[in-house]
Amino acid sequence: MTTPPPALLIAGHGTRDEAGAEAFRDFVRELGRRHPELPVAGGFIELSPPPLGDAVADLVERGVRRFAAVPLMLVSAGHAKGDIPAALSREKERHPGISYTYGRPLGPHPALLNVLERRLEEALGTVGRTPEDLADVTVLLVGRGSTDPDANAEVYKAARLLWEGRGYAGVETAFVSLAAPDVPSGLDRCVRLGARRIIVLPYFLFTGILPDRVRQQTDGWAAAHPDVEVRSADVIGPEPELLDLVMERYAEAVKGDLRMNCDSCVYRIALPGFEDKVGLPQQPHFHPDDDGDHDGHNGHGHHHHGGHAHSHAH
Repeated sequence: MTTPPPALLIAGHGTRDEAGAEAFRDFVRELGRRHPELPVAGGFIELSPPPLGDAVADLVERGVRRFAAVPLMLVSAGHAKGDIPAALSREKERHPGISYTYGRPLGPHPALLNVLERRLEEALGTVGRTPEDLADVTVLLVGRGSTDPDANAEVYKAARLLWEGRGYAGVETAFVSLAAPDVPSGLDRCVRLGARRIIVLPYFLFTGILPDRVRQQTDGWAAAHPDVEVRSADVIGPEPELLDLVMERYAEAVKGDLRMNCDSCVYRIALPGFEDKVGLPQQPHFHPDDDGDHDGHNGHGHHHHGGHAHSHAH
């Protein structure tokens, strides 16, 4: 008798925007339809139902004892590095006998860069796609923003990779929360660099409160600068490339082939201004809809990087 493959657990951030939360749930259902050989479930760390604990309980009720968890996130920030591993550690205590591996976040990946390029082409429309026209277009890639410098640096890496070989005048970077530069400052910088045509590209998987805020801030800045052509592109969305990439991350986690970079992680390396983060214990992030046992709140989690446990315990 062959051993069944590990189930797939998708871990999402959560949003107060119901359309964005439903987009995540639809995405999880589509993964299940595409891979009937696998039990698939998904849950959120915060803000939206179902909580991650309910998704694990659903898998356990379906007879699952082994699963691979993939964070449906573009960068490794606090949720991917701390909250999800700590939550999974808590679920292992709640459900004795289960085991899991933890995958890495999604980006930057060439497949996602191709989708971003498609979003830029859609924003440009039928005009402005010749090499000469693209050389007049500056892109402002807008990330979520984090208090983790490593996560913010990942957005800059995505911007550079998006610029390489595509012919745009430049790809600048901004953030919608928690990090500078903000969207208006990013647009100001584009203009100081000589931009006259700008496309604001949200670095987000699905619609939600923050992508809406990016568009609102872009519209407000554009209204005050009528001499600059500014267009807004759409989010990545549930594209086939994204579905395939999640399965790629799943396969990596199952095989133990994880190549996450720990060189600039604040939990391992003393970066200026973040020295107090080194070795910090990680604790579960309790979802407001999670009515499970909270006795594990003071336990220490593990931050799994690159095939080795990235422990924050003392």
